[in-house]
Amino acid sequence: MEEDQRKCTIFENPGKENTQRALEIAAQNAQEKGIENILIASSSGKTGLKAVPFFKERNLVVITHSTGFLKPDHQQLGKEQKIKLEQAGAKILTCQHALGGVGRAVRKKLGTYQLEEIIAYTLRMFGEGTKVAVEIALMAADAGLISTKKECISIGGTSQGADTVVLLKPAHAQNFFDIKIIEILAKPSLL
Repeated sequence: MEEDQRKCTIFENPGKENTQRALEIAAQNAQEKGIENILIASSSGKTGLKAVPFFKERNLVVITHSTGFLKPDHQQLGKEQKIKLEQAGAKILTCQHALGGVGRAVRKKLGTYQLEEIIAYTLRMFGEGTKVAVEIALMAADAGLISTKKECISIGGTSQGADTVVLLKPAHAQNFFDIKIIEILAKPSLL
């Protein structure tokens, strides 16, 4: 049996200070592996704009928080940032979070967790960015912005910026268990 040794970069701490390096790792792997679809979480648009120069020849999908995430009717992605992203050729997805939504409403109102939030907490065992990377892949597939037949690179983070890069085969939320995490290319240490 032949052994395949692949590299996973482990950042010392989570957070936005890893954004530049995470984008470099994602771009390098996209180039080497011929990955067309790149997903990146960006609530304000700042991280999405930082990603643009790395993925000019790829299908870059920037996934934002849903409107109302922080407070009713509020969208964190400002109009100016949205225009800049669109002019750069990025697609923007703003919709309900795949691992939140109605289940979160049940928790807030009735004080009990629902299945999708339990899944989210389980994925957080690998780090917040891993949960985000999986979640945005479900959302982009459900919106028809990526194909479930092609591998993609999904970039998430902890609070702000990017610190996690995952190569995965996406799935629709209704087929959640078909999603495959192929490689974790970068993530922060959880110690």
